[in-house]
Amino acid sequence: MPEPTKPVVATLFSRRMLVALLMGFSCGLPLLLTLGVLQAWMKEEGVDLTWVGMITLVQSPYSWKFLWSPLLDRFTPPLLGRRRGWLLIAQLALMAAIAALGWSDPVAHPGWMAASAVLVAFFSATQDIVVDAYRREDLPDEELGLGSSLYVYGYRIGMWAASGGGLILADYIPFSQVYLIMAAGLIPGVATTLLAPEPRFEKGPPQSLREAILDPLADFFHRDSALWVLAFILLYKIGDTLAAAVSIPFYLELGHSKSEIGAVVKLFGAWATIAGGVLGGILMLKTGIHRSLWVFGGLQAVSTAGFAVLARIGPSLPALSTVIAFESITAGMGTSAFVAFMASLTNRRFTATQYALLTSIMGLPRVLASAPTGFAAKHLGWEGFFIFCTLAAIPGMLVLYRIAPWRAQPAPAHSA
Repeated sequence: MPEPTKPVVATLFSRRMLVALLMGFSCGLPLLLTLGVLQAWMKEEGVDLTWVGMITLVQSPYSWKFLWSPLLDRFTPPLLGRRRGWLLIAQLALMAAIAALGWSDPVAHPGWMAASAVLVAFFSATQDIVVDAYRREDLPDEELGLGSSLYVYGYRIGMWAASGGGLILADYIPFSQVYLIMAAGLIPGVATTLLAPEPRFEKGPPQSLREAILDPLADFFHRDSALWVLAFILLYKIGDTLAAAVSIPFYLELGHSKSEIGAVVKLFGAWATIAGGVLGGILMLKTGIHRSLWVFGGLQAVSTAGFAVLARIGPSLPALSTVIAFESITAGMGTSAFVAFMASLTNRRFTATQYALLTSIMGLPRVLASAPTGFAAKHLGWEGFFIFCTLAAIPGMLVLYRIAPWRAQPAPAHSA
């Protein structure tokens, strides 16, 4: 019975999926240019370590992007339409900001460098807002899972190109030239914006700023399950978020070398995460988003328990590789379903504002809940700590029963 697989293959290689992949790359590329790569440049120039650490504050626009997202829903640029018009503006401004950051001097003109870095983060966050809105409006509901997977896939490739590629290039050319190359790396994204079609929507944009700001919130919070949805967004991935926060010290204390951690966790694990994301997207085409959240969430919890097993058996490269492979694959699957679910919650008329709000909430556990993980690991021991992280997944799964019960799952895509 080969027929059921044909729609999946056709969907995987469709125009929509290619656009999601390329736009994901453009969104992932700038992220670490204001973090790891910039910190390496500052350290090389002899900037005090205190300021090297403080530079992370320039990434704050990513946390506050929901504040200006209503403007992107309300107004339509004169060229290319509401989504592609704003996207082109954000991308061109982002290229200019990255180039300006490359022309700065961390020692002679630290203020210019910091201002340029803030502009990079601001226009990068703006690009994220518009791309999230475009993906939601461009993809049919049944393709949101796979499209979100390919977006995440492209995003991670963009991050690697900037972090790994940027640092490797910096061994051969000055950092200023590295940033110019990274600015040019957005050209494929600009080409995608120019060539992709503008999403169609039945209702027009909000007719006033008041409508653009208040109506998305009213639309979301008037739903019966709004507070449950917010609780779910906060709790669904909190277990593996807590575990990941102190994973590197755990591997080192277990007795693994930095080379083993780099090879197994960073390289092998990264590719396993991508594979899990794509696999999760394909499975969502068949099972739907709701059931995927159940299955992938359960697998995430089991994979977190694998770290407790590692703490019990001690240093073992085969065991480490097995646990990392399973954890990375399930994390990729869970992230794909999570992102697709948030997209499915948005009203197409207010996509930019609602999605920006949800993704901002999604990032809170990474900042707030991860802070005390070192204290918890110290007092519970590694095995006890990872058991706690596994149990932390339960509340999110219980909330899932309230907002997306298994029995209420719509029919899978292509089932007819």
